[in-house]
Amino acid sequence: MTGPQFPFSAVVGHDDLRLALLLNAVHPGVGGVLVRGEKGTAKSTAVRALAALLPALDVVPGCRFGCAPGAPDPACPDGPHPGTVAAETRPARLVELPVGATEDRLVGSLDLERALSEGVRAYQPGLLADAHRGVLYVDEVNLLHDHLVDLLLDAAAMGRAHVERDGVSVSHAARFLLVGTMNPEEGELRPQLLDRFGLTVDVRAARDVETRVEVVRRRLAFEADPDGFAAAWADQEQATARRIAQARERVDAVVLPDTELRRIAAVCAAFDVDGMRADLVIARGAVAHAAWRGAETVAEEDVRVAARLALPHRRRRDPFDEPGMDEQALDDALREAAEEEPPDGPDDGGPGDGGGAPDPGEGAPPSSGSDSDAGAAPRPAGDGTPRSTPPASAPFRARLLQVPGIGEGAPGRRSRARTDTGRVVRASGAVPRRAADLHLPATIAAAAPHQHRRGRTGAGLRLHAGDLRSAEREGREGNLVLFAVDASGSMAARQRMAAVSGAVLSLLRDAYQRRDKVGLVSFRAGGAELVLPPTSSVPTAQTRLAQLRTGGRTPLAEGLLRARAVLRVERLRDPRRRALLVLLTDGRATVAARPGGDPVADACGAAGLLAADGVATIVVDCESGPVRLGLATRVAAAAQGPVLGLAELSADQVAGVVRAARAA
Repeated sequence: MTGPQFPFSAVVGHDDLRLALLLNAVHPGVGGVLVRGEKGTAKSTAVRALAALLPALDVVPGCRFGCAPGAPDPACPDGPHPGTVAAETRPARLVELPVGATEDRLVGSLDLERALSEGVRAYQPGLLADAHRGVLYVDEVNLLHDHLVDLLLDAAAMGRAHVERDGVSVSHAARFLLVGTMNPEEGELRPQLLDRFGLTVDVRAARDVETRVEVVRRRLAFEADPDGFAAAWADQEQATARRIAQARERVDAVVLPDTELRRIAAVCAAFDVDGMRADLVIARGAVAHAAWRGAETVAEEDVRVAARLALPHRRRRDPFDEPGMDEQALDDALREAAEEEPPDGPDDGGPGDGGGAPDPGEGAPPSSGSDSDAGAAPRPAGDGTPRSTPPASAPFRARLLQVPGIGEGAPGRRSRARTDTGRVVRASGAVPRRAADLHLPATIAAAAPHQHRRGRTGAGLRLHAGDLRSAEREGREGNLVLFAVDASGSMAARQRMAAVSGAVLSLLRDAYQRRDKVGLVSFRAGGAELVLPPTSSVPTAQTRLAQLRTGGRTPLAEGLLRARAVLRVERLRDPRRRALLVLLTDGRATVAARPGGDPVADACGAAGLLAADGVATIVVDCESGPVRLGLATRVAAAAQGPVLGLAELSADQVAGVVRAARAA
């Protein structure tokens, strides 16, 4: 680090964040911290400040993997290390993993030039090796590719990094304090990845005026005189650093009694968390908290602190579930666990004896329920007045909607694309950017005819830069899925709008799973509005959908033109991300885009402009009843896209129709 770091002790508020970081500093086995919060809440400042407090490390001189002289890694690629080597002291490192990092940069890679020209397997360590015995910091972890998040979480859990690629087989120690920060507005982590973080903390800017004043005062003082500000907090920083070192020394001696272990198990059962990771994290966190406060034995207060930090993100069953912890439910679960009597024999405590976890109706938080309960207010009676959207119908498994062709957008799971990962489909003359991009058979075939002319006499292939061939891979990309929802009076019949809301919610869940960005345009009465700007935060989209107002005339053309304008702006922001417009309407346009124009003709004209822009459009025909005009089909033809019925959005229903047709 260059220059003085903002002191950890000077960070105002965020008590849970500071405590979670300290518990991981005391016991890295807790599993890291995920810090969720809005922008500008000092998340990065607190993480960087903690790294400066970690004890200095003794390392083997010249070891690229940071081995400790007294206990070097037996499998260290730079070893074996002699036991008599003099130690070298250096500060604990803060290693930052950028959002655009590749797998090679994270785990290490093969030295491609030496491998091909000299025939040796030379391994270049990655960021996991640099972070050993230090801090690995991932800012905006929710924007990191899923496979990279899996790799670093596996290394954090096992304490080792295993590299099996490009003919290299390497295993090295990788024990580090993992800290990830994210802004939920930019998209959520999948629940499977959330569970891999030991603790999670939600941070928000203080609403108390005095606290905000103190934050600004300290920040301005630091910027005016960084050295002087750091010196003023030096005593507190040194005291915190000493306390961390002392807690690390005693953590292995802290006793976890069976009574507290049963309390941990009972609380996890009461909150109905999946798997056993929560139990282990709470146990380690409670031990770390006991060591931090100088105790020799874990007590109930240690369990409560650890559970409060370890359980919130594990309660989420669905991307639409709200994160957070019900403090009263936690207290009830702890009380219920304390009142339980341990079994007297092997026959006690079994199924049906009334023991075990407390009744979820008493001790656990209430079920999140189905998406059909998503906060829709009752609609007032009366014609011509705006009404809120009725509760959505039951969600379903959505069929895959794709953008035609092959794109080059961000990795995801929707449309075909040329990506850095996926199956190899062909070789190209482009220069490989990394070892994994090399198409070895094509490279050898290109170099083979020239070996005699290049003077090859022994082993090893004589290569020129022009021989290298790159492997083109095909995988899947995430798209921008923009929903244009007809919320006019003709759509406002309660059952129809409920079905539309259920369909959109199902498509939103599908977009979340496929790593898409989503946006929502609504049109009704006199105009169209962008209800939700394109975002990766699907829960936000659900909230906006529940607040959608309905009623009035149908300005279909204006809705399509508004969608076109949104897509034009997004194309400038992210040219590689292709868009998919999903229009949900009955096609009964009643408002023209120009004075004296025909509403349906104007809507078809707007759809034609979208087709000319190259936008892939899918029209979902919401028309129902005995009299059908088929106007949505005309709009779909103008947009040069398919038209589907609401029922055709369900993957299960489509599969059932196919099976019935085959049986017939």
